[in-house]
Amino acid sequence: MSSNNKKILLDNIFNDDAFGLLDSTDKISVIKTADQRLVDSFEEINSFIDKNNREPNTSSMSEYGLFARLKSIRENEQQKISLKPYDKHNLLGEVEILKASIDDVLNDDDFGLLETDSDLSIFKYKHVPKQDERAEVDFIAQRQPLKEVEFKPYEAMFQKVHQEIKEGKRKILPFYSIEKNLIPNNFYLAGGVLLYLKSADIEEKYRGRLSGNRVHLDGRTMTVFENGTFSKMLYRSLGKHLLKDGKLITNTEEDIANELYINAGMVKEEDLQTGWIYILKSKSTHSEIAAMKDLYKIGFSSTPVDERIKNAKNEATYLFANVMKVESFVVYNRNADKLEQLLHRFFASACLNIDLYNDQGQRATPREWFVVPLEAIREAIELILSEKILNYKYDAKNEVIVEK
Repeated sequence: MSSNNKKILLDNIFNDDAFGLLDSTDKISVIKTADQRLVDSFEEINSFIDKNNREPNTSSMSEYGLFARLKSIRENEQQKISLKPYDKHNLLGEVEILKASIDDVLNDDDFGLLETDSDLSIFKYKHVPKQDERAEVDFIAQRQPLKEVEFKPYEAMFQKVHQEIKEGKRKILPFYSIEKNLIPNNFYLAGGVLLYLKSADIEEKYRGRLSGNRVHLDGRTMTVFENGTFSKMLYRSLGKHLLKDGKLITNTEEDIANELYINAGMVKEEDLQTGWIYILKSKSTHSEIAAMKDLYKIGFSSTPVDERIKNAKNEATYLFANVMKVESFVVYNRNADKLEQLLHRFFASACLNIDLYNDQGQRATPREWFVVPLEAIREAIELILSEKILNYKYDAKNEVIVEK
């Protein structure tokens, strides 16, 4: 046999690959970049126009998200430049796209291919999604679409809330506490999208810490969004997202009062004591605080008041000082948090406006302290229980309650 017959050519090896072990395919990344997500969101608007032959408007909540998105893009020059190649309906108008210079090319070195210094390290990750970006994607990915017939009653609710915000019956306020602010049957804004927390199967869990055990609330929720989706995310996951990029929507005075009145005077043997409304006075030695004669904290506690305030000097909500309990009221049927909200809104014009700092430099911006005579607070509580509070208002200048 000749040497030529014994010789195995390299081509033979590659051609004799029955199992495709030597095949090479490009890996496809499933992680979308911010630019890809922007293009996808714009393509949704294009698809809507393709289907309806018009731009989205505010006539329904299902279109409102697309309408708001298009408005935001039109106000952002950089996004207009990025999206103009996809603008098949000329939604963005004339967009001036500057030609790139040599300097632009050299400066646009996202992967550092032109760098020659010691910063090029295999231990530095530049193109992995950040933790907050992943959290945002997860937050959206948990949502599922509702059928049109299922979403219809919620759509009416969202439209009503938008109208009440416009009329000033509801306010958009900061969301600063999961346990205090995240309550079922209430509305919130998350990243500019209105949502309704329909229910939450909340359980109390104790978490051990060096400073003592802490009550940790969590459980599955039923959360409905104005874009026609819903989620059964965890209570604390929703709360953390609202802390990062959310607002709370206040109830109307009528809603708060009605909920109080429905359950007022209905204490039965089987009812459990669910909270306390309390009135406290500060023992602070801070010159501004000590000089205020009628300064009181009106609050709600789900635990006995004496237990709640024993660590007051270390907490910002108590102005980093010990407090004295003036009065407390036992409340049943879990109305106390609503009663607290109504009292805070009633005396809003007399809310303390001051910034305090403790020895460690921690800042306190109190929201539950009011410069109001004690008798006025007692009178307001009586008006709430007698269902007459909506006919009265607080005159901060004269420090009295008067008829509207």
